[in-house]
Amino acid sequence: MSRSRAWRAFKPGAPVAAAPTELPVRALVQSVPRIVLGLDPGSRATGYGVIEFGLGAPTYRASGTIRAAGADFAARLREIHAGVMAVVEEYQPDEIAIERVFVNRNVDSALKLGQARGAALAATFVRPVSVFEYSAREVKLAVVGTGAAEKVQVQKMVTVLLKLQGRLAADAADALAIGLCHIHGHAPLGLYAGRGGRS
Repeated sequence: MSRSRAWRAFKPGAPVAAAPTELPVRALVQSVPRIVLGLDPGSRATGYGVIEFGLGAPTYRASGTIRAAGADFAARLREIHAGVMAVVEEYQPDEIAIERVFVNRNVDSALKLGQARGAALAATFVRPVSVFEYSAREVKLAVVGTGAAEKVQVQKMVTVLLKLQGRLAADAADALAIGLCHIHGHAPLGLYAGRGGRS
């Protein structure tokens, strides 16, 4: 399997077979472009990635990192909230894709990450959008083809899939990867037909 097609083998939540009555609806949705905002939350750096999809291949719109500095944790949460809200107001996403919190041995870090995630999510509620969450393993499997992929592999595949030049910052690349994972799992039938994907 080529690197540019590896991520298509992963279909989170995809039905085994679509009912015939769903096809007209899917065809209608396919003709309406949508914007997904991918979020990779962190207590000091929150990555975001904006991708448009629905007509042909996914199209890159924007990406970046919201930096929250200082020792005051509450102030950092306010910065995350304000930063994500600004992104939402500028790009008006239709759907939000965010990484699920992974609880490791450091409970304090997990709690802070959960609060940062909450601040980012709360900022998206200024619009009536649907929110979807994915584990880090799901995202890596969708984009690279293996759930054990390294960050550099994710960065490389994101640039290939979105036809970008140069190197993306790690947080922004992760956010775009989350968006791509969501698009592949919830895209209408035939979205990738022009690229050798589903039809």
